Amino acid sequence: MADDNKPTNSNDESWTDVNLNDEGPTDSTIVPPGAKSLMRGADVSGQTNSAGQLSGMGPGDHSNKLESDISVVRVPDNYQSSAAAARGRPEDLNLKAPFVGQIPMAIPSREASLTQKLEIALGPVCPLLREIMVDFAPFLSKTLVGSHGQELLMEGKGLTTFKNSHSVVELVMLLCSQEWQNSLQKHAGLAFIELINEGRLLSHAMKDHIVRVANEAEFILNRMRADDVLKHADFESQCAQTLLERREEERMCDHLITAARRRDNVIASRLLEKVRNIMGNRHGAWGDSSGAYQKQIFWKLDAWEDDARRRKRMVQNPRGSSHPQATLKASLENGGGEEGREATREEIYSQIAVPRSQQPDLLDDSELLIEDRELDLDLTGPVNISTKAKLIAPGLVAPGTMSITSTEMYFEVDEENPEFQCIDQEVLKYCDHLHGKWYFSEIRAIFSRRYLLQNVALEIFLASRTSILFAFPDQHTVKKVIKALPRVGVGIKYGIPQTRRASMMSPRQLMRNSNMTQKWQRREISNFEYLMFLNTIAGRTYNDLNQYPVFPWVLTNYESRELDLSQPSNYRDLSKPIGALNPSRREYFEERYESWDTPGIPPFHYGTHYSTSAFVLNWLIRMEPFTTMFLALQGGKFDHPDRLFSSIALSWKNCQRDTSDVKELIPEWYFLPEMFYNSSDYRLGQREDGNLVSDIELPPWAKTPEEFVRINRMALESEFVSCQLHQWIDLIFGYKQRGPEAMRATNVFYYLTYEGSVDLDTITDPVTREAIENQIKNFGQTPSLLLMEPHPPRSSAMHLSPMMFNTMPDDVCMSLKFHLNSPIIHISANTYPQLPLPSVVTVTAGHQFAVNRWNCQYTASIQSPSYAESSQNVNTNLPLTMDPLLSQINGHNNSQQQNRRHLGDNFSQKLRIKSNCYVTTVDSRFLIACGFWDNSFRVFSTETAKIVQIIFGHFDVVTCLSRSECNITSDCYIASGSADCTILLWHWNARTQSIVGEGEIPTPRATLTGHETSVTSVVISAELGLVVSGSINGPVLVHTTFGDLLRSLEAPTHFISPENITLSREGFIVVNYDEGNVAAYTINGKLLRHESHNDNLQCMLLSRDGEYLMTAGNKGIVEVWRTFNLAPLYAFPACNSGIRSLALTHDQKYLLAGLATGSIIVFHIDFNRWHHEYQQRY
Repeated sequence: MADDNKPTNSNDESWTDVNLNDEGPTDSTIVPPGAKSLMRGADVSGQTNSAGQLSGMGPGDHSNKLESDISVVRVPDNYQSSAAAARGRPEDLNLKAPFVGQIPMAIPSREASLTQKLEIALGPVCPLLREIMVDFAPFLSKTLVGSHGQELLMEGKGLTTFKNSHSVVELVMLLCSQEWQNSLQKHAGLAFIELINEGRLLSHAMKDHIVRVANEAEFILNRMRADDVLKHADFESQCAQTLLERREEERMCDHLITAARRRDNVIASRLLEKVRNIMGNRHGAWGDSSGAYQKQIFWKLDAWEDDARRRKRMVQNPRGSSHPQATLKASLENGGGEEGREATREEIYSQIAVPRSQQPDLLDDSELLIEDRELDLDLTGPVNISTKAKLIAPGLVAPGTMSITSTEMYFEVDEENPEFQCIDQEVLKYCDHLHGKWYFSEIRAIFSRRYLLQNVALEIFLASRTSILFAFPDQHTVKKVIKALPRVGVGIKYGIPQTRRASMMSPRQLMRNSNMTQKWQRREISNFEYLMFLNTIAGRTYNDLNQYPVFPWVLTNYESRELDLSQPSNYRDLSKPIGALNPSRREYFEERYESWDTPGIPPFHYGTHYSTSAFVLNWLIRMEPFTTMFLALQGGKFDHPDRLFSSIALSWKNCQRDTSDVKELIPEWYFLPEMFYNSSDYRLGQREDGNLVSDIELPPWAKTPEEFVRINRMALESEFVSCQLHQWIDLIFGYKQRGPEAMRATNVFYYLTYEGSVDLDTITDPVTREAIENQIKNFGQTPSLLLMEPHPPRSSAMHLSPMMFNTMPDDVCMSLKFHLNSPIIHISANTYPQLPLPSVVTVTAGHQFAVNRWNCQYTASIQSPSYAESSQNVNTNLPLTMDPLLSQINGHNNSQQQNRRHLGDNFSQKLRIKSNCYVTTVDSRFLIACGFWDNSFRVFSTETAKIVQIIFGHFDVVTCLSRSECNITSDCYIASGSADCTILLWHWNARTQSIVGEGEIPTPRATLTGHETSVTSVVISAELGLVVSGSINGPVLVHTTFGDLLRSLEAPTHFISPENITLSREGFIVVNYDEGNVAAYTINGKLLRHESHNDNLQCMLLSRDGEYLMTAGNKGIVEVWRTFNLAPLYAFPACNSGIRSLALTHDQKYLLAGLATGSIIVFHIDFNRWHHEYQQRY
């Protein structure tokens, strides 16, 4: 015990070397603090050897011990090892001395007993010693052996003492025993050194583990921090994106609300103008029907197109004028006479002095026209796409925004855009779509188009028979817009499936996939219709004057007094371009081509083009809105009179001799006589030869513009043109348009007129880009290429129909007599072979109807029987078979069967029932009748004669009905005229087979007013959008299907009361006045001819093309007239009584007449015998 507190130099120094010298200088040494923990690590290995070393543990096995819990204890700071203690031998090592000597302890008093001193001195060390002995018992038991080899630290006295005893004295006595002293001195030194080395290895392994774990933790923390940073950045980005989207949505909502307000103003102004028109026109409530006060009415060309894409309807122009300012400006610049200037000044002053009552004082937008119907201003779906777009309209390009929802398309012009602010305000007034909204249900076709020779535009055709053209930033946007719009393709006319892919097709793909070429070859469509089809798919459009449809000059004789259309010399050679018809001029162009040597510009024959916006405006200068556009192009003045279009013969001469004039024509030359009239009295000046420029000077062989247009159209449809038109198509749309073939054909134009010659997106210099855009805009654009090979020729008329030149069959095919002698006052021939039951519906004056079967296989033979009764085989070769129900009751009076064919007895006794009191549906399933005393008209089922619908709307007896033309499955209009002086327009729904309205109750689409007496006749054409009606002793009025009164047709002198009216799709109106008087008009109100007939005409009918008029009356003779000049052509054999009704079959080959004796006569009619050149096939 005396040596316990005295440090031994050698032993302490040796122990310190092993245990305390670490890899670097440290303030404190980290050692396994609890022997219990180190012992646990030894337990994991589970093996000890007899030499006191841990077995099975090499340097790489440290990591296997890291699972044990290792605590870290800091050695007291005041512990210092002496040099002597560091230089001892291991076997002399005394473990107690350094610990006990360096641990601070309380100093006991001298009076304390030895036990207390031991408790005080060894109290802190005993628990540690006890813990070491217990924890390392398996290892120490092998080392601590007595003199006889027995284990001192065995499960018994020694280990029990360490485990259970808490007395310091007891431990001291055990350790100071002789056996323990000998064993400790002999064996414990090396064992403890190994034990501590092992602990050191474990501590190093633990340190590596902790460092690795710390590094991993730091890496994970860094990664989490980086993720946090990324998430934060992403969150901020999403917040910013959401904010932008919200702002964009708010901007879009604001934009749509503003657009809706503007459309409200437009609609309000449109309604105001309509009400003013209804009330203030000559036939309105506030109008002067006597005509004592008449102000000049100005007209403009409407955008309405018929099925052949002809715009021929003139409507009133409330903002029209004679443009005196332009006349004065031109007069001052061109040096006109003083008298003309003075007259112009007076006209300007008079216009300034008189307020223009037609112009409402509202917003600028209020003067824009929009379709007259209620617009739902609420956005019914999310905005699927919103993009910048440009509205391309005649004479202007308006930038704005297009938005497409799930059911509508909007366009709103950007009025702040400098490009918009540069547009002439007068031109803007004629643009209808600056604040546009269109329902998807209105969209009929979508074509991809070019703008500035780039494929970035779309043309959308609407149910209102107009079209709109938009240009987009790029092709990707075009595709997105097509995908957002309804899947209508390019419509149903061209035999191409209605898919979005069709809307994206190139012109060549459309040409390849359509069936129109075959139809044209088989003569199922006319030359005009085929040329319009080619123009449409090649990108030519009415909306872009730079890409206006192109038509050929076909005649060359504009000087002789008579024109013989059977003479080839009167026709142009269509195999050559217009610039190569004159041989000397052709040589000039070819020489220029050969000698061209300007670098960077390919050689060309023609520096100008055959179609530019300036040429189009020059042709149409006498009609609004083209007059205003021409003035905007010319700086507000008319051009020099010698440069204006003033003479047809002069224009043709210039095209043959002027090297800068290779103009082709526009389609209006073949259908629009109004373009040749100066109806607004523009003062266009005087040419150098002294002639005043006003109406166009016509060739001597045409007395009126109507006659010129008709003859020009006849020439276009002639056999001479038909057999070489394919060669002109090759020049304009086909393989001779460019390349070596174009060079050989003298048909090469300036390179910037061709598609693909320049990519505007690659031009970064704004000055260069603007110059090229202006070149493209103003100097012509060649149509898209449709064919890379020669176009096939048209089949000849003789090849298609050789029998047409044979002997004509007999006029009368058959006669069918009903058992009642009641006059047949109505016939409807629904003879389409596609119908389940082709039939002819007849109605008698006794209100009995019949559904007679039509034989579609019937062909008139030369020896056809004149009367059905004389034929042996009644059913084999007869066109018509009597209604089976009526043929059964011919012999016996079966009242039940008869009721199935009777319309009842509720008809008003005041009304004389006529042919126009009935209409049938196309499939003959329903018969609509009027004249009932309760002011209704009724829909009957022809199967049962039961009433399907009773329609109320008029305030007096309904006097006449009319149905618009339609095919088997389409909807149509029903027009009803009444003794209450109004006409109502109704919508027949083909799907529900009934007249429908906005709710469950049928309501009229429009109410047409203007008559002051009972309406006697009404006729409606959905294709032309017109309703023509007449009243007792009153005018014949022409309305649009929207309800606007366009004009009244002035009756010739002594023509008093219109009885019957007919209207053809070609735009002819024929009115039968009382006492056999007949007058023919155009749809724009021009009286063509009037004649007085010696028969009291009861019924009349026009052929489908409007060329021929059939009339019949009390004398029982059916006569055929030529419409435009009312020249009688043919009279069929007289019938044995008066004729009360007429009808033509669908193929225009058979004419059915209903007699006053209750018979039907079927005539064979062939219009080709009177038709010039047989160009139309029926």
